[in-house]
Amino acid sequence: MSESHVWDEVDAYFTTHLAPDDEDLAAALRDSDAAGLPHINVAGNQGKLLQLLAQIQGARHILEIGTLGGYSTIWLGRALPADGRLVSLEYDPVHAEVAVRNIARAGLDKLVEVRVGPALESLPKLADENPPPFDLVFIDADKANNPHYVDWAVKLTSTGSLIVLDNVVRGGRVTDSGSTASDVVGTRAAIELIGSHPRLSGTAIQTVGTKGYDGFAVARVLA
Repeated sequence: MSESHVWDEVDAYFTTHLAPDDEDLAAALRDSDAAGLPHINVAGNQGKLLQLLAQIQGARHILEIGTLGGYSTIWLGRALPADGRLVSLEYDPVHAEVAVRNIARAGLDKLVEVRVGPALESLPKLADENPPPFDLVFIDADKANNPHYVDWAVKLTSTGSLIVLDNVVRGGRVTDSGSTASDVVGTRAAIELIGSHPRLSGTAIQTVGTKGYDGFAVARVLA
């Protein structure tokens, strides 16, 4: 049995017992696939982790950068109280349209707002609205802009907020200091920003599973 097959089997076992998809989550994946969206959504056990992190935070306000088809958005939205709010930023209008339908079917349309356009344009507009600090920020968008997203996440949060940055391993390429690939350059810059930022304390974890060899970084915002 190959390593990748073992990873898939283990993920399937964990997901079956700890984070099974219900009909709304399964439908979100089906509709995303039918619309031709790339298969880059988080895995079910990763979605459950995001939900648990939001619940541990007692999150009332969540920011997501990168909506795709709304699968991770549903996991996060379910962690919110009835008066909570989740703002999700999506570059692609087709992806956003699919996500809005998926979110509405899951009964979260009163809590979740999907904003369409480049995140680096949406973020300053969001900041101008002077929203309450976000308790959790999940970053899962174009990797070249990761350091900018982390910087904005710090600006839009407060002491004790949590920032989660997905896909930081890049199949191991993150260690290549000579790489000119935009995803590697952006991810390395984000990791180094977290490590050097006076208001962040963070770490990164490698993972294997149905998403291959990958990982995520988590940072807590300090005073």
